[in-house]
Amino acid sequence: MGNTAQKRAIENYRSRLAERGIARFEIQAFDADRDLLRTLARKLTESGPDARQLRRTIQQAVAGEPPKAGSILAALRRSPLVGSNLDLSRPREEGRKIDL
Repeated sequence: MGNTAQKRAIENYRSRLAERGIARFEIQAFDADRDLLRTLARKLTESGPDARQLRRTIQQAVAGEPPKAGSILAALRRSPLVGSNLDLSRPREEGRKIDL
C-alpha cells in the first residue's frame, strides 16, 4: 500500500463505514468458519427484519437463555398466510358402521 491514492481511498471507504455505524475489528476463529463469519457479518450490516431476527437468535444462543414463551404464536402471526381468509374447516362425518 505504498500508493497514496490507494491509502486515501481506503481511508475514505472506512470513514463512510464509520458514518453508517459500522466498525472494523479482528476476531479469531477456525479457518473453516471464515466464509460463515463473513456472511454473518454481511447479513448483520443489512437493515431490516431479517437482520433483527438473526441478531436476536444469535444473542439468545450465545446467552444460553431459553426461548421466550409464546414464540410459536409469534411465528404464526408473522406467517404470510395471516389475513388470507383460508377456510380450514372440515365437514363432520360419523364414519362407517362395522359389524362386530
